[in-house]
Amino acid sequence: MHDKKVIAIIPARFASTRFPGKPLVDLGGKPMIQRTYERVMAVEGWHRIVIATDDLQIKQTAEAFGAEVIMTRTDHVSGTDRCAEVLSKLSDTFDYVVNIQGDEPFIEPAQLMELAEGFKTNAPILTLIKKIVDADTLFSMNTPKVVVNQRGEALYFSRQTIPHLRGIPEEDWLSNHRFFKHIGLYAYRADILQEISRLQPGVLELAESLEQLRWLENGYTIQTLETEYETVGIDTPEDLVKIKKMGLV
Repeated sequence: MHDKKVIAIIPARFASTRFPGKPLVDLGGKPMIQRTYERVMAVEGWHRIVIATDDLQIKQTAEAFGAEVIMTRTDHVSGTDRCAEVLSKLSDTFDYVVNIQGDEPFIEPAQLMELAEGFKTNAPILTLIKKIVDADTLFSMNTPKVVVNQRGEALYFSRQTIPHLRGIPEEDWLSNHRFFKHIGLYAYRADILQEISRLQPGVLELAESLEQLRWLENGYTIQTLETEYETVGIDTPEDLVKIKKMGLV
């Protein structure tokens, strides 16, 4: 972790609108939250790993497999806010906080190491991006896209396909430009996390329903790092069916 003192926080809430109880869903004999936790545990160098939840059942399940759990308020609108509450409750001081969503049971430990590479730069916020290679992803409104400057800092995130390639047929876009999708894994400098958790949602965040736009609107720098690894998120019960068909569990 490059001599930084780093805490990994795994926010997990029961009341998902699209998939209630998702962290407790059975994946090949283990609850989803346990599989996520084990992926995080596979990386060395954490000073602490905490599951942050507002649900007693998730707390009991996580403690049963040996995880440290901190209960949080029920009214958080994002994992970032949940991470900030956990940080405020701890007496330890940390350099960086890494936010790994509890519904990422297939996250690659290598991705966490890639994110940790950014700690050397002391960037305020770090996140991963991946080159888009298929048209379905490129034009999916469920996949946030990102454009970056020459230093790899995020300029904007959108559910729309950005940038728009003027005068080029859409079927030729992938062969004419490198597009990136956002991988929703974040690291925040501890001082920055407390600052951004106090910000109010802005017009861009409300328009796109992407919390990272709140930070850009308020002038914070989000440093991106490119990954080659794919993530397989589980947002709906249908995703779970697909994953089982793929033989991942």
